[in-house]
Amino acid sequence: MTDTREFDLVVFGATGYVGKLTAQYLLGAAPAEARIALAGRSERKLAAVRDEIGAHDWSLVVADSTDQDSLDALAARTTAVITTVGPYLRYGMPMVAACAKSGTHYADLTGEPLFIREAIDTYHDEAARTGAKIVNSCGYDSVPSDLSVYQLYRRTVADNTGELGDTTLIATMRGGVSGGTIDSGRAMMEIVAEDKSKGAVLSHPYSLSPDKSMEPDVGRQSDLVVSRAREIDPSLDGWVGTFVMASHNTKVVRRSNGLLGWVYGKNFRYRETMGVGSTPLAPLVAAGVTGGVVGALAVGSLLSRFRAGRALLDRILPAPGTGPSEQTRENGWFRMRTYAHTTSGARYVATFAGQGDPGYKATAVMLGESGLALAFDEKPELAGILTPAAAMGDALTERLRAAGMTIEVEALG
Repeated sequence: MTDTREFDLVVFGATGYVGKLTAQYLLGAAPAEARIALAGRSERKLAAVRDEIGAHDWSLVVADSTDQDSLDALAARTTAVITTVGPYLRYGMPMVAACAKSGTHYADLTGEPLFIREAIDTYHDEAARTGAKIVNSCGYDSVPSDLSVYQLYRRTVADNTGELGDTTLIATMRGGVSGGTIDSGRAMMEIVAEDKSKGAVLSHPYSLSPDKSMEPDVGRQSDLVVSRAREIDPSLDGWVGTFVMASHNTKVVRRSNGLLGWVYGKNFRYRETMGVGSTPLAPLVAAGVTGGVVGALAVGSLLSRFRAGRALLDRILPAPGTGPSEQTRENGWFRMRTYAHTTSGARYVATFAGQGDPGYKATAVMLGESGLALAFDEKPELAGILTPAAAMGDALTERLRAAGMTIEVEALG
């Protein structure tokens, strides 16, 4: 496909905050011969971004998420598309439709389970038929989570130490929050406020599964956590609370397990937490973190039901298209450590770490490398609505290591 289409990779939404960061990263990371284009609604704004980042040889493609014909034409011209046009629930499905129809690979940044579920139900079969790899959540949500568990699985197979059992991620990080991230959360809350049945997709741990009946029967799995870290692994100290993106990331990891044939094991249980330290106040901090996540969701859901509440959220929350300063992006960092116990009693920890604001600088690297992997690398034959691990697990792992991120697995005992 790379030889028969005009472009190898198109960045759709290149004039947006994360779109421009991703395009800037690709300028230095893509092969010299790569045929890359920037796409969006305004040719004038696209040209300004191209000039600003210095990608003078890149083409420009005018396309609009409200114009299906323009997206169909875009998808037919390229091997792969990166899209940062969100919230995806509002604006993302037409690009999924275009790529599924034309057999074009696709990567996005969605943290919206409702969007992924709709994409699965509507376009998975068509994408599988055309050979399109439609890969959701290719940024900080949910690449570190997904690849960490995938690499743990690969290590247990190499060591012949049995299947994965209790597996828990502990996140530590420093970074900012953008208006686009906030807007995605609001889009989901507004839809759930209009249709209560959608709430089950957000609350059910296997709502993105390819076949819920095949999932491990390991009892209730809650995304809300307040516990001592040593309950995760005896080597740890301190306390953990709920990780803010646990509800989404855990669903993606469980979908990967299903797409790969439930290879992680019949006892695989997965959750995500955030480390809060070991001071005397740490238990209160852990409870506060967890309570804050629950409270924010409850208040946001309530306000989203009413016009006046939505207007209030418009005034107090960051606007779409905004994000952290360059200094914040540069000073940020993240470290995800995922502890796993196997059925043979072996213990492992996977470390996924990097420099730069996780949601923006690091996400631009993850999304950019995902697009390059889809455009250029050998990948599994699996097609349809996929996850990073199922679509390009080893290829993306090696790309991110080469880009300076730490991805490693260590045996603990």
